[in-house]
Amino acid sequence: MVNDSDDTTSVNTGADVDWDARAAGFDEEPDHGLRDPEVRRAWAVRLRAWLPGRAGDVLDLGCGTGSLSLLASEQGHRVTGVDLSPAMVTLARQKLAGRDAVFVIGDAAAPPVGEQRFDAVLVRHVLWALPDPGRALRHWAGLLRPGGRLVLVEGVWGTAAPVGIPAERLIGLLAPVAGQVSVERLSGDPLLWGGEVTDERYAVVAVSGASSQEAGEAAAAGQ
Repeated sequence: MVNDSDDTTSVNTGADVDWDARAAGFDEEPDHGLRDPEVRRAWAVRLRAWLPGRAGDVLDLGCGTGSLSLLASEQGHRVTGVDLSPAMVTLARQKLAGRDAVFVIGDAAAPPVGEQRFDAVLVRHVLWALPDPGRALRHWAGLLRPGGRLVLVEGVWGTAAPVGIPAERLIGLLAPVAGQVSVERLSGDPLLWGGEVTDERYAVVAVSGASSQEAGEAAAAGQ
C-alpha cells in the first residue's frame, strides 16, 4: 500500500524485523557481505565516486555488519557507524577492528553523534523503512559540514507488493535541504547485486552548500 504521509510504497516499514536474529546470516546476501571479489570491487568503485575525493569523516547510518564502512575505511575515510541492532554493531566492530572506525547502537533517523559533523552521510536501504523520511533527511543534512554529501542508496523492490521509495519521490524530499542533487541508476549493473535485477535501484548524491567544484564532482558521480 502507499503511506499517504510520504508516498513511500510499503507493506511494512521493516520495523517489525528482528535484525538481531538476522545478523548472523546477513552477510550471506551478495550485496551485504561483499564476499565475492567482483561484487566488492563494484561497490568500491561506486563508493569512491560518491564519497568526497579527499579523506574525511563518514557517517554510515544503518550500517549493518559494516561492509560499506569497511570500503570507506579502506579508501582512507574515518568512519562512524550507527545501527539499531546490537548484534549488527558487534559484527561491524569485529569487521573493522584496528581501523579508524567507531560503531554505536542507535536510531539511524536520529543518530547519537552529538555535535560531531561529517563530510558525508552514507545510507543504504534505510530511508524507505523510516516513518518520516523527510524529517530524517533534514536531520541528516544538518549533520554535514559545508559542502558535505548525502549518499543515499535506495530502490523499490518486488512487484506484487512492492516496498521502497521511488527515486522521484526522494528527489522531491531532498529539494528543501540540498543544493546539487544527482541520481545514478544501479539496476543495470548485476555486479552490485550478485546477479541480474529487474526492479528499481539507484543512488542519490546530494551536496549541501556545494562549491562549484564539489557540485561538479557530484554531478559526474551521477553520470
